[in-house]
Amino acid sequence: MKSLFKANILILVALLLMQCDDSLLNVEPKTEIGRENFFNSAEDLQMYVNSMIDWPNVMDLNHEQSDDATTSGSSELRNVMVFDLTAQDFSGGWSWSKLRNINYFLENFEKADVPQETLDHFEGVARFHRARFYMDKVQRFGNVPWYDKVLGTDDQDLYKAVDSREFVVDKIFEDLTFAAEHVRETASTGNVKNDVVRTYMARYALFEGTFRKYHTYLNLAETADAYLQIARDQAKHIMDTGRYDIFNSGSADAYGALFTSTDLQGNPEVILLNRSISGNRNSGWWGAGFGQYEQSHTKAMVQTYLMSDGSFYSAQPGYETHSFVEEFTNRDPRLSQSFAYPGWIINNSGTYAQGENGTEYIQEFNRNFTGYHTIKWFVNSAEATTQESLDVPVLRYAEVIMIYAEAMAELGSINQGVLDITINKLRDRVGMPHLTMGTAPDPIIQEQYPNVASAVLLEIRRERRVEFFNEDHRYEDVIRYGVGKLFETLPKGPYFSGLGNHDLTGDGIPDIKLIGESETIPTSENREVNALGKQLIYYRAGSYGSTASVFLENGSSGAVLARDSNGTFEAPKDYYRPIPFTEVQLNTNLSQSFGW
Repeated sequence: MKSLFKANILILVALLLMQCDDSLLNVEPKTEIGRENFFNSAEDLQMYVNSMIDWPNVMDLNHEQSDDATTSGSSELRNVMVFDLTAQDFSGGWSWSKLRNINYFLENFEKADVPQETLDHFEGVARFHRARFYMDKVQRFGNVPWYDKVLGTDDQDLYKAVDSREFVVDKIFEDLTFAAEHVRETASTGNVKNDVVRTYMARYALFEGTFRKYHTYLNLAETADAYLQIARDQAKHIMDTGRYDIFNSGSADAYGALFTSTDLQGNPEVILLNRSISGNRNSGWWGAGFGQYEQSHTKAMVQTYLMSDGSFYSAQPGYETHSFVEEFTNRDPRLSQSFAYPGWIINNSGTYAQGENGTEYIQEFNRNFTGYHTIKWFVNSAEATTQESLDVPVLRYAEVIMIYAEAMAELGSINQGVLDITINKLRDRVGMPHLTMGTAPDPIIQEQYPNVASAVLLEIRRERRVEFFNEDHRYEDVIRYGVGKLFETLPKGPYFSGLGNHDLTGDGIPDIKLIGESETIPTSENREVNALGKQLIYYRAGSYGSTASVFLENGSSGAVLARDSNGTFEAPKDYYRPIPFTEVQLNTNLSQSFGW
């Protein structure tokens, strides 16, 4: 009963905190009920910091806003690049209620009658969450106002100008440093522990270091190495604990199993796990983009994977005109553990995808879809409880070692020993040849990153893109690399040599038939039947914008087109988003940056 009362008090406090208008900044609530009835015990403090948790679930882990995927719906990035938007077109991203809740805790937690070590731990947890809050703001807006207190209605700081990126980031890392020094090493599943703090600290330091290095207009390049060193040191600290390792069950599908598991507790690779805390189970139906639903992935992503012998896909003769089946032949095993491949059997057809349980899946093509469908995060089971019980590894040890490798490369300290304890551990899991210091540059990857000369660093970037496909890293990676022009890449699907019959399952027997856009798809009883006794699936093929049911580059041949333009990426403006116009009207001291 006591715990229930305290939980209700916490809910009430949170509601009171959020009731204030976010349109300027949330200000201090008029009631003092929280101070009077809470912040008395370690239980109170734990309950409060638990309310700050917002780990991603499957629905958050997609690449719609990147060059890895496209969406048939609307996305902020697409709108920015296609339309001539102004600050008046934006209303999101400027909410401060979470920050108020964090600062409210930091102003009151010391009231609890607990040992100093306990106070330090919970202060560290709260400051960690404040750092996460502010890093999101910096990544979105660049310059934002820093607040480390709860504001009253007459507080003049409500009308302060933005602080510089340098100032805010310094404050972020002050919070993270305190958290790294005081947050406990152990915590229950889904809660903040020391390794979680340090992993985020390494992630943010890598972001900031590379962002400053490659966004030279900021005139902060000389400070980049300091953050790259933080990324290196924090990653190495975690590596040296010996608490984690790359998960390798010995099975050929060990990589894919990480993303389709209903129980990842105890997995040696998982640093932070999102399980069913507060009923937050994660659907494994189509949330991550399987089937013909919103998101589909791109040829550029598929072509990023190496051949199984370690050679570049682009080195294969005629690779640009390979069929769908050829694209999946002799490739890095992570490709077929991430995408529905030729001959893949579907056992969960309760999606927008075509096909019956227990049958070979036939890739589906339609307007505004590429035809590439991901199976990463897709629970291929007909059992409803399994479909809805997917564990999400929020932080993986794979990210830690990738951060270490990239930071070492950016600092000019990479060597074979580093590659062997980082990149090559990931390749070992899937049986891929090792990356060596003598690797030659891939011309295609060079073209993507013209500001990088090191062939090894280029391969590290490839490895990161492949390993973390559909884990919500790619957008931020492109942003920090300063290569926003990649977002202009047309989203394409498989290549078709022409009209007629085509095999998609790899058995040499046709599965679909492409006909001219002026032709009529025959009625069911009049459709061609293949050697397996199955009717072919018909599509009218034509140029983009025609009445055809699938668009091809050349009308009757070429790669599938999801659209004819992604718009134009304008640098540096499009690396940021504007402060919503209504906020600038309320606080005239706020100023837009970078051309907004």
